[in-house]
Amino acid sequence: MPHTLTLLFFLMVAALVATWVIPQGAFDTELVDGREVVLPGTFEVDDEAEFLNPITLFTAIPRAFAAAQDIIFFLFIIGGVLAVIRKTGAIDALLGRMLERFGGRPGTLIFITIFVFALASSAMGASAEYIPFVLILAALCRTMKMDTMTAVGIIVVGYGIGYGAAAFNQYTVVVAQGVAGLDTYSGWQVRMGILIPFVMIGAHHVYSYSKKVQLDPATSLMSGIAPPEAGAPPKDYPALSMVHVAVLVSFIVALGTAVWGIATQGWYLTELGAAFVILGVVTAIIGRIGPSMMAKEFVMGARDLTETALLVGVARGIALIMEDGQILHTIVNALSVPLGTVGPELAAVGMMIMQTILNLFVPSGSGQAFVTMPLMAPLSDILGISRQIAVQAFLFGDGFANMIVPTNAVLMGILGMAGVPYDRWFRFCLPLLFKLLAFAAVCMVGMVMFGFS
Repeated sequence: MPHTLTLLFFLMVAALVATWVIPQGAFDTELVDGREVVLPGTFEVDDEAEFLNPITLFTAIPRAFAAAQDIIFFLFIIGGVLAVIRKTGAIDALLGRMLERFGGRPGTLIFITIFVFALASSAMGASAEYIPFVLILAALCRTMKMDTMTAVGIIVVGYGIGYGAAAFNQYTVVVAQGVAGLDTYSGWQVRMGILIPFVMIGAHHVYSYSKKVQLDPATSLMSGIAPPEAGAPPKDYPALSMVHVAVLVSFIVALGTAVWGIATQGWYLTELGAAFVILGVVTAIIGRIGPSMMAKEFVMGARDLTETALLVGVARGIALIMEDGQILHTIVNALSVPLGTVGPELAAVGMMIMQTILNLFVPSGSGQAFVTMPLMAPLSDILGISRQIAVQAFLFGDGFANMIVPTNAVLMGILGMAGVPYDRWFRFCLPLLFKLLAFAAVCMVGMVMFGFS
């Protein structure tokens, strides 16, 4: 298979060709609370469309790096700080203790960690915050005779399910309900209620795969792929000392502070990166690592994530080309029209499928909400479906598709950090996506039948 970077470039080429084939058009928009919202029923094809020059394929790449700079530099910071933390031996000591606790119960480890990640995403919209855990979980899983794919599955499945069954996520729930004219956080009880069944489906998929790998390493989808050196498990684990405990407590405090800031102060990757820079300095002081040694470790850790940064940048370029080609609104309009021809139950499922497809083109949750909810909310009125169900269709489609679309910068960052090729991840995740969407379709039909509003 081609390198993941090559696959992403081919997708950029496909996006450019699509702008030549798909008619360019747009809906009228208006500003609502400072944000641009689409006006339903105003779509018009542009008769004077301009085709993108092929050179756009190449100018889009540096522009995409600029557009994705926040997460790219956040990745460099995470790589550098984790290298400093690892230098203290705290990560290896923690892995040793976790191996003692869960070494014989991988199923328990998988369920608990997926549930915690899902809960954090459902409640606070956490996503990029999980990147620091990639190498830690990768080392732990491989020590337990699983593989790096299992570690990535734990993180991404938890993240995707948390977004799909989101209860309070400020990036998706709040935005979508605001556009739909619903009370903020209304319906959260139902969404919290469906979280556990989805977590059980995801955990079962990851655990079943990990069990096969434990019994026969040849079945691993990572066969023939060298794991990242930074995530290699040590031969002997050091004892957990007070210095290690202090470093780990500092890590938890930094992450907790960042989560608090994101949830209450409007922080995001800039402030999150600053919190980890401070963590790196504090870690060096606690671990008695000199300034020069700290700088050396930081540079080496950041260097290891260069490939990951490239993947994130090129992934952003796919959506950028489609935005330049003005075909996003055309795709939204074409997908929404058929929904008016079926009954309310099937229409609700169709809305979810539409949102799933659109996530390939608009991977941003809040961005997709502003593009599609102004269309889906009025359509739900016409079809006799509550707007709450329209919001749920958006959440399911956006959240679960986040786990597999290559235009998702967070996903590509996690895969790049773990050294997991996208084509291998696709083979792992696609069956799970079908399982989740099948259960989600049942939920959508049930919500229509019972009048969820």
